[in-house]
Amino acid sequence: MADPVLIAPPGDAALRRVVDAWRDWLIHERRVAAHTLDAYMRDLGGFLRFVQDHSGGKPGLSDLDALRATDFRAWMAKRAGDGLSRASIARELSALRGFFRWMERNGHAANHTLRTLRGPRLPHAIPRPLTVADAELLIDSIDLLPGEAWELHRDVAFFTLLYGCGLRISEALNLNRRALNPGETLLIHGKGGKQRLVPVLPVVREALAAYESACPWRGGPEAPAFVGLRGKRLNPAVAQKRMRVLRVTLGLPETATPHALRHSFATHLLGAGGDLRTIQELLGHASLSTTQRYTEVDTDSLMRTYRAAHPRAGLVKP
Repeated sequence: MADPVLIAPPGDAALRRVVDAWRDWLIHERRVAAHTLDAYMRDLGGFLRFVQDHSGGKPGLSDLDALRATDFRAWMAKRAGDGLSRASIARELSALRGFFRWMERNGHAANHTLRTLRGPRLPHAIPRPLTVADAELLIDSIDLLPGEAWELHRDVAFFTLLYGCGLRISEALNLNRRALNPGETLLIHGKGGKQRLVPVLPVVREALAAYESACPWRGGPEAPAFVGLRGKRLNPAVAQKRMRVLRVTLGLPETATPHALRHSFATHLLGAGGDLRTIQELLGHASLSTTQRYTEVDTDSLMRTYRAAHPRAGLVKP
């Protein structure tokens, strides 16, 4: 993993050593992705700069030990005043909790305030999948996009893979060329270095094979699977832009994004009678509660269908 360029957070020498040790643990033990590591370090650095301004001096481990709930609330209030959303503040608070838990486990500091501190209340969000018809329309209409024939084959393979295997966009883009010739299963490297096997449908294998045959950029098994116009690994912004152009062309809602294909994979499996535990494994969710969000989506879909189709659904009692 290439280390991101980071600004050293403030603190005395002892605290900086502890921060460096936590960073090493995240890299080598937790094996977090580079962008996740960068976010954690930025979040912690911002908090320590707040503590420095709040206390008027370089913070040390004893200062972190002595922080009270009012100090953490003042930090959250400042972040809200900076314009951060409640979701962003909750993410930063989660990073702090992880750092303080690690410090306590390793005997560096012990501040239990964060255990009971209530974070910002987040709106209850559920995934926004496409309908089965819209998902099929998207993939079947890729030939409406501009570009060379091999680019269209790439887009068909990429979006079919997201929908057919339920991958995150980063998981698909991180695949190497060997993945273009999968058997019945594909090994996916997910969040936190976790691996999972996903079944590969024949239609997905056919799309991958057609793209590999058409792609002008060749390479060994470790070369990028999905590439851009210069043969480098495809940038996620390019994939998102291609989807954006396609959804505008087809008149689909703004929720039609590459990640919506993963949501659609899970929701459509569940609607067809798929087992929740199996879907959890296929998606690579660490917690079943994350997967259970799709039951709310499916229930909502069922109710809409019921209201639209039941012969007495439109009747109003006198």
